[in-house]
Amino acid sequence: MLYATTTPEQKRAHLRRILTPGAGRQFPGTFTPLSAPLIQEKGFDGLYVSGAVLANELGLPDIGLTTLTEVAHRAGQIARMSDLPTIADADTGFGEPMNVARTIHELENAGLAGCHIEDQVNPKRCGHLDGKATVDTETATKRIRAAAQARRDENFLIMARTDLRAAEGLDAAVERAQALVAAGADAIFPEAMKDLSEFEAMCSAVDVPVLANMTEFGKSELFTREQLAAAGVALIIYPVTSLRSAMGAIERTLDTIAAQGTQEPAVQEMMTRARLYELVDYEAYSSFDAGVFDFDVPERFTDQGAQG
Repeated sequence: MLYATTTPEQKRAHLRRILTPGAGRQFPGTFTPLSAPLIQEKGFDGLYVSGAVLANELGLPDIGLTTLTEVAHRAGQIARMSDLPTIADADTGFGEPMNVARTIHELENAGLAGCHIEDQVNPKRCGHLDGKATVDTETATKRIRAAAQARRDENFLIMARTDLRAAEGLDAAVERAQALVAAGADAIFPEAMKDLSEFEAMCSAVDVPVLANMTEFGKSELFTREQLAAAGVALIIYPVTSLRSAMGAIERTLDTIAAQGTQEPAVQEMMTRARLYELVDYEAYSSFDAGVFDFDVPERFTDQGAQG
């Protein structure tokens, strides 16, 4: 009720314990606090908040238009609703090294367990599009060094993302990853890997956990958890899956209403009133200190009666 039962510090320590090479920990992406307890209930290891998804939710493309305030606020709303650790996409750190330092403070304050900062030129673009531009190694390492020095909780995870693979090849990406680890990165996010052998090469080249991005319609094949774990991957994200699933369902239901004049044929595919009330823990709020704050739960979680 209201918030997770574990503190941000406990979540960060837990994240450190579970991120080991070959663990293949699964972090579904989410853009709404409502899905956070659902992801936890399904037995996943953590939550991921994609910068692209937050931009898209605002009706914007993923080209660096969102602000630190917007990202920290929404990511914090999501993190508070689950006992799982939440990792946020911090794009290029929202500015120069001093801005990167402030970004880390704001994300710590918001209750995040970690974030990743990338080596693209700002404004950035989606990691699975062509034409990306990356900064030089000195600039990239300054961002990570600033992030590592700024954190106040030693367990807050500083992950470095490199987009160098697309433009300069695997060897260049590996070399960049090693430099980022030397600068203080706790984990590496190699974007747009071509196949499992490239994940294996990256995992072998660094002595920190490696992330695999399993985004649909991207450069990488959608490998299974078992395949990625065998390659040495510690963490797997599914950044846009929930948004694409939700928007697909919304579009299909709108088509049904437009074509048939009612949503009735689509109701069987919807989450029921009872299930929604369960997710938001309606009953706990109803019973909390009834002498001060009390109301009845309509129909005791049934899906009969008035709709709303």
